[in-house]
Amino acid sequence: MTTTAKDRLNAQRYVALNRKARHDFFITDTVEAGIVLTGTEVKSLRLGHASIQESFAGGKEGGIFLFNAYIAEYAQAGRHLQHETHRPRALLLHKREKDKLLGAIKKEGLTLIPLGLYFNKRGIAKLELGLAKGKQKADKREAIKERDWQRDKARLMRERNR
Repeated sequence: MTTTAKDRLNAQRYVALNRKARHDFFITDTVEAGIVLTGTEVKSLRLGHASIQESFAGGKEGGIFLFNAYIAEYAQAGRHLQHETHRPRALLLHKREKDKLLGAIKKEGLTLIPLGLYFNKRGIAKLELGLAKGKQKADKREAIKERDWQRDKARLMRERNR
């Protein structure tokens, strides 16, 4: 089965996911933000060479930046064209969204956590940000118990219906 260019553009393609974020934090709100990248960063992202596991977002110089995200160097580019792998990257948000997020960070003590990095339908790199509050160890244990109970309950219902 062949796919057309149109089909490929319609699919949202995740480059990097932060799976541990939902385990470590309560996510209260999510926002989609654009990200300022150089040419070699985009090419490296298209190959899937990125990680946002240890990254976070925060305010700097009146804007919101992504810190500690790793985008590997693009192998086919020359040495003088390479980008810095862990540089702070500016995020593109509407002014109202930016003010809302910065206010929540300062007033309520919340954190901006990147949840996923992907290319949208138009082929533009986007970052899904979550406004998050940290979980305590007991909260994490409770989430694990709830997940295990749901799995066991589903298994019991399947066996009962056989």
